[in-house]
Amino acid sequence: MKRLRLGYLPLIDAAPLVVARELGFAAEEGLALELRAFGAWAQVRDMLGAGLVDAAHMLVPMPLGQALGLGPALPAMDLVMFLSHGGQAIAVNRALEARLRDAGHDFAFRDAGAAGRALRAVVAGRLRVGVPFPFSTQLELTSLWLSASGFAPAAVELVTLPPPMMADAMASGEVDAFCVGEPWASVAVERGVAALLLPGTAIWRAPPEKGLVLRRDFAETRPEETGALMRALWRAGRWLDAPEHRGTAAEILSRAEYLDLPPVLAERGLTGRLMIAPAGHMRAAPDFVAFHAGAASFPWKSIAALIAGRIARRHGLPETPAMLAAMRHFRTDLYRQHLRPAGAALPGASARIEGALAEDRVVPAEKGQMILRADGFFDGFSFEPPLPSRN
Repeated sequence: MKRLRLGYLPLIDAAPLVVARELGFAAEEGLALELRAFGAWAQVRDMLGAGLVDAAHMLVPMPLGQALGLGPALPAMDLVMFLSHGGQAIAVNRALEARLRDAGHDFAFRDAGAAGRALRAVVAGRLRVGVPFPFSTQLELTSLWLSASGFAPAAVELVTLPPPMMADAMASGEVDAFCVGEPWASVAVERGVAALLLPGTAIWRAPPEKGLVLRRDFAETRPEETGALMRALWRAGRWLDAPEHRGTAAEILSRAEYLDLPPVLAERGLTGRLMIAPAGHMRAAPDFVAFHAGAASFPWKSIAALIAGRIARRHGLPETPAMLAAMRHFRTDLYRQHLRPAGAALPGASARIEGALAEDRVVPAEKGQMILRADGFFDGFSFEPPLPSRN
C-alpha cells in the first residue's frame, strides 16, 4: 500500500478526497491516503511546493497564478483533473438584505441579472466583497457578475479571507458581501449574519471550482501513484454524483476529523437545497455542485486560457502569452493517459469555446459519444482560446 499525503481545506468540495479514503476507492488502487486539513489556501500551496504534501485539493485558478509568476518561487505545479464544479454562494449582510427586500427583490436565488441590478440600486458607496484567495473562481465569478451589473472597478473592494472566516468577517462588518464555497455560506446564514443572494451556477452554469494539483516532478517521476490517485478520485466523484449518495456523503464529511459541523449543513450544499436567510426561507439550486457528471473532471485547456487571460489583464501582463503558458499547466495528456483505462469518457479535443452550451449536449468522444454539461454565462459571454492550443 503506497501512502500519499493530500492537503485540503474543509469544504464540501473536498468530498472526493474524503470519499476515496473512507469508502475504499483509494485502497482499491493500492493507496493509503493521509488527509491534512489546512486553514488557508496559501498554506496548501506552500506545503505542496515544499513537498510536505504529495497532492492538493486546490482552487482551479491557483496553479495559473503560479504559472504566470504571480506567486512565490515554487516548483512547477500542474492541475491534472477537476474535482468539482459549482458549490459556491454569494451572500450579503443583513442590512443589504433588508434594503433589497424593501426594494422588492424576491431572493429567488436563480437570476443573476436581476440580483445584480437590484444590488447595484441599493449599494451606496463602495461594496466590500470577501473572496477566499486572489486567484479563485469566487473572485472571477464576483468580478464578472458585478462588472456586468454596472459596478465600476473602483466601487468594489475585494477582501481575501479564508473560507472558515467569512462569517466572522461579515459579523464584524469587515465585508458587506462574500462569495465562498459551502458549507461556509450556510454557516453564516445559520449564525444569523447573512442572506444568500445567488449560487455561483447562476452566473456561470459550470464554474470549475477545485482541482487536483501536483508538483510536475511528482506527476512525471511517479506515474503509477499519480494514475492510481486520479482513478480513485474519479471513481469517488462518480459515486458522489449519484443523488442517493449525497446524504451518506454529508454524514461522512460532517465528522469531526473533516468539517466538524452538523450533517444538515454539509447536506445543504451537497443537495443544493439551501436555507437562504435566517428566517428559514429555502431555495433549490439544481446542479449546485457536480463532481463527475457531464465530463466535470476533464481539465479543459480553454478554461485555463480563459482564467489566465483575466488574471493577466488585472495584473498588466500580455494576455496571449499568459494564456498559452497557463494551458501547459492543465494536463489533459495525463488525464487521458491515466483515466482512459478506467473507462472515462474522453473528448476528442482538449480545448473548446467556453460558455457556448446553454444546455447539456451529447458530443462525439474518443470512443462513441459523451455528455458535456451546460456551461453558459448569465450575460451570454463566450470565450475562444488561442488557436495553437486547440488540439
